[in-house]
Amino acid sequence: MDCTGLCEALYRGGMDQGLAQFLSIFAGVLLVSGVPLITVIFLIWVERKVAARIQDRIGPNRVGPFGLLQTFADLIKLLLKEDITPTSADRLLYNLAPLVSFASVILIWAVIPYTPYHYGVDLEIGVLYFVAVASLGTLAIMTAGWASNNKYALLGAFRVVALLVSYEIPLIFSLMIPVMLAGSMSMLDIIYAQSGMWFVFLSPLGAVLFFISSQAETGRAPFDLIEAESELVAGFNIEYSGMKFGMFFAAEFLHVFTNAVLITILFFGGWLGPLWNEPLIAFLWLGIKSALFYFVSLWIRNTVPRLRIDQVMNFNWFFLVPLSIILVLVTAGIVMVFKTLGLVPLDAAGNMQLAGANLFDMLPLTLALLAVNALMIAPILNRWRNIGREARLANERRQQARMTSPAVGD
Repeated sequence: MDCTGLCEALYRGGMDQGLAQFLSIFAGVLLVSGVPLITVIFLIWVERKVAARIQDRIGPNRVGPFGLLQTFADLIKLLLKEDITPTSADRLLYNLAPLVSFASVILIWAVIPYTPYHYGVDLEIGVLYFVAVASLGTLAIMTAGWASNNKYALLGAFRVVALLVSYEIPLIFSLMIPVMLAGSMSMLDIIYAQSGMWFVFLSPLGAVLFFISSQAETGRAPFDLIEAESELVAGFNIEYSGMKFGMFFAAEFLHVFTNAVLITILFFGGWLGPLWNEPLIAFLWLGIKSALFYFVSLWIRNTVPRLRIDQVMNFNWFFLVPLSIILVLVTAGIVMVFKTLGLVPLDAAGNMQLAGANLFDMLPLTLALLAVNALMIAPILNRWRNIGREARLANERRQQARMTSPAVGD
């Protein structure tokens, strides 16, 4: 392993090279894991404030200035609560599930590039790593429901299988779009491939599919069937209390923001922006873009009602999955045609090379893919309009029939 950066500084200061490498790696792990851990404390306050404003309330405003210390008060309360493990539960799996749930989100940040110079590790299979690690969260929720030995918790775990696993299919297909365009699964390569044009302009439909699927993956409204309180008495976590209960929700809060960061990296250029070569400015660009998508997610959660499970599953299997498959096939076909005609930047081996391309190099491919996406979106919007019109007319007919029908006893 190369001894650079902090390792080199420690080694030149007289420290043993092996110890210097260990300390530099340990410091990097603390930094990568510390950023999301600190972030989740702030996100809980943000989410409560945004929800309060949308619902015409004030939100946390007592503990600390603007209620900023409310999260710490809640954390202390959870730590002081009695830690209960049901007698009939599988103790090992029951206590392990909250840790795995939270760790599955933290581990994703190992491949998140904060700036061009600051990231945990640049894996060549970064996107595949994200999919694999995120699946651990689904497994943790399933394990929690089963290990609790509670029928309501088990029913909530069944909903995980029905919802999260199903929505992983369009999520993975939407991930294939940036991977295909960048020619790499590395997060850094995907960002550099958007130097000439953000992928959202090449595949806006892919970005929308990723956002919807990731919203369902986190179990947030309108897809919050996992913990539908009115139906499942809080679902898979019914038997959890104290800090173990809090870890599930901390993982959910952080997962939503993590998805916002991922859509920024995959479709909106990550930290690319004016003066992105400066680390602080690059980090600021990534934060601003991610915060925008995080706010949209909060907006949807606090304004859209929960869907029925049949509506959610029909929407996935009869709409999102076919649409994502068609989108991937069409995008692959157009990219192959443009590569054959030499209308996209190519490297010496004849492979598409978008890193370092400028706006004019990307313009032909962008216009072609954008036109195809528009042609696919138009009939979808028209169909939704017709469905809304039919539902409205049916409702008007029912009201008219109710008004004109004779009263009972006439």
